[in-house]
Amino acid sequence: MDLQLRGKKVVITGASQGIGEGLADVFAEEGCNLHLVARSAGNLEKVADRLRAAHGVEVTVQQQDLTVPEAAAAVLAEAGDADILINNAGAIPGGDLWQVDGEAWRAGWDAKVFGYIDLCRAFYAKMKERGGGVILNNIGNGGENFDFRYICGTTGNAALMAFTRALGGPSLKDGIRVVGVNPGPVETSRIVNLQKKRAKDQWGDESRYRELLAAYPLGRPAKVREVADLFAFLASPRSAYTTGTIITIDGGITSTRSV
Repeated sequence: MDLQLRGKKVVITGASQGIGEGLADVFAEEGCNLHLVARSAGNLEKVADRLRAAHGVEVTVQQQDLTVPEAAAAVLAEAGDADILINNAGAIPGGDLWQVDGEAWRAGWDAKVFGYIDLCRAFYAKMKERGGGVILNNIGNGGENFDFRYICGTTGNAALMAFTRALGGPSLKDGIRVVGVNPGPVETSRIVNLQKKRAKDQWGDESRYRELLAAYPLGRPAKVREVADLFAFLASPRSAYTTGTIITIDGGITSTRSV
């Protein structure tokens, strides 16, 4: 299927590893030019060099801490002509209400919740000026599955779900689509670290984290590619009537809740 994305300019935040790097792979394969943003300049350059060599696309990088007040304006200044913005940066800490103190809570939300909101505010206005665009928010199924052990993240993700729906509801009148994706557990270092913490809390032995991973559908987390491919379709004209909604990709975890 031709996704009609060749030549589009895509901004991806948190692009130096994990899902962000996987997103960069997929959009480069589709012939998109990329602007990759992350805190780690070294990792970004490695990703960019690999993609240029493999796909012959233009890749620019920007080292940027999205928690600082001027971050959104700085990204817009370098990549304001983007056709597609993918908000992906930020890892909200796990833990219950007393394990995540106020400082850690605010830091997690500054990176992800307010980081997404600030970039949407900046890029939406520019996209409207230019005649249209697509904004995709990588949120997470914690926003649908309220988890006391992930209270900071479940609350932040629920807020971003509401924000995405509110922004994307009327956005087609401006030629813009805004869509959220809620991955469940994905095979990255983040899910391993989270489950190691839970294994230690539950059994006093973090090495048993694999038992928690095996409890997922198909006995594994999702693969990065299984998530990234969905983003590419949603960003494309093939999905031109999709906006103001959240799409969950978690192997059925959310749908198996029962009393």
